[in-house]
Amino acid sequence: MAVLLYPLVGLLLLILLGAALLVATWVFWQPALAWHKIPRAQKRREEALQQMAALAQRLRQQEPSFDPKTILELPLVTLAEKLREEELSLESVLCSYLEEALKVHQEVNCLTDFLGECEEQLQALKKLKKSERGLLYGVPISLKDPYDCMGHDSTCGLAQFLEEPAAKDGVIVKVLKAQGAIPFVKTNIPQTMLSFDCSNPIYGQTMNPLNLKKTPGGSSGGEGALLAKGGSILGMGTDTGGSIRIPASFCGVYGLRTTGGRLSYIGVASPVKGKKSVSTVAGPMARDVDSLVLGMRALLNEDMHRLDPTVPFQPFREELYSSHRPLRIGYYDSDGYTQPSPSMARAVRLTSRLLQEAGHQVIPFSVPRIEHAILHLYTGGLFADGGATLLEKLKGDIVDHSIKALVSNLSLPDLLKCFLALIMKYIAPRMGQTLEEFRGVGTPKKLWEQHTAVEKYQQEFIAKWRSLDLDVLLAPALGPAFYIGYPAKASDGSSYKSLYNVLDFPVGVVPVTTVTPQDEEELAFYKGYYGDTNDKNFPEAVKGSVGLPVAVQCIALPWQEELCLRFMKEVETLVKNQREPK
Repeated sequence: MAVLLYPLVGLLLLILLGAALLVATWVFWQPALAWHKIPRAQKRREEALQQMAALAQRLRQQEPSFDPKTILELPLVTLAEKLREEELSLESVLCSYLEEALKVHQEVNCLTDFLGECEEQLQALKKLKKSERGLLYGVPISLKDPYDCMGHDSTCGLAQFLEEPAAKDGVIVKVLKAQGAIPFVKTNIPQTMLSFDCSNPIYGQTMNPLNLKKTPGGSSGGEGALLAKGGSILGMGTDTGGSIRIPASFCGVYGLRTTGGRLSYIGVASPVKGKKSVSTVAGPMARDVDSLVLGMRALLNEDMHRLDPTVPFQPFREELYSSHRPLRIGYYDSDGYTQPSPSMARAVRLTSRLLQEAGHQVIPFSVPRIEHAILHLYTGGLFADGGATLLEKLKGDIVDHSIKALVSNLSLPDLLKCFLALIMKYIAPRMGQTLEEFRGVGTPKKLWEQHTAVEKYQQEFIAKWRSLDLDVLLAPALGPAFYIGYPAKASDGSSYKSLYNVLDFPVGVVPVTTVTPQDEEELAFYKGYYGDTNDKNFPEAVKGSVGLPVAVQCIALPWQEELCLRFMKEVETLVKNQREPK
């Protein structure tokens, strides 16, 4: 049998070599557009950051005596109240965050643009009567790169999107401004936003401020890094496969993935629009749950529905959030697809114990048909066109290291994908199935079947949830932070997050503990569930993380963001009380 395999392996190697040469040739000849546009974009960023520093200096001269440290230490709810009551000036607060964001950027390279119109907006806000001031009056906020701001590029890390400034603000940006928020910077992302690293050929690599050798996660990595280091107090991210939740987990901050359609997505750029089986959503990121709640209260008002009538008018439901009824909580410490790191599993066990001691019911839960959900529904739904749209957006571009493997596989001819998938299913089953899904669905009928399969799985999952009479679900959050470059080598770890983009459930991330020396020691026994390259790379990706944050995911059924936030607040409070000395 072994003798028969030798020619097959040799043929496979030749095919892979040929495919690599094909992709290398494609990549080598393509970047003509990028070579012209990228240097100009880098110069624009440099000039924008100089303008940012100049504004900070002007504002500082207006109030030379204020102490930025006391401002930066305030939680969002307190800051917003002090601004509305004029206990703090708009200038001192904006100046504090301009200065701090610039410091953070110097360390981790997290900013892509300065929104210079923030100065004009500040002056307009000062003219408002007290009764006209919104919930976020005077609060400086950061935005992930793809949020449209009039006159600024939304690049998605792609050369093709450069020098195409937005004609108007997106709906979410308009709503936030109407609530008094002052968007002041845009933050970095991975190229195409389909990676949980944070690097692109335009703006480079963003580092994790807690460990500069680690990635902040992606694709909202710039937001995660800026928030973690105090350069922003409230930010907006997007989430296709964990893009809010992975940076929140890796950087030790809080994030909320909303139900698709709860917040408008008009005016948020994307390299691949029209995905139906996998939902991409907007959501807030912050440094505590109260900040997320205030952000959602500000967003869920009639302006959102008026500007985008496809979004139902459903204001924030205080009764769901403020309820003190004991919860019935399902939990799992492994999804059965990716073996969790020791700290991930421990975080769930710790949190479930605290919840039980607080009087909540905690019930074991197992994820149904996880392979089907991740390989067929998520991967198949994300690349239903075989990657054609994504590859089109990369024409004329330099392909970043964070997505080279993905682009290489998507670029293979369908016949070759099929042949390699057949072979790889015996050597590395997950990789084989992934290549099979990279062929795309092919026909409208197949696309309809894909959508039907997603709906069927959603109903199956909900039926299991209801059979246990659950209110919410507790699950691991991918972590700790990966070394830079490793998200592409151990990408299957994102299964913990991408499952809920298939299900389209609201999910929040709450940091609950940090990596211990014992967690680190236990990594030596990590085997994974498949024994493939992903499993071998996973412990290498997360090692060297003692002291880094570890989070959990708090999950609710669709359209129950308020219950999700209530659950997050319960977890945050219990963890905080445990840390405080008795």
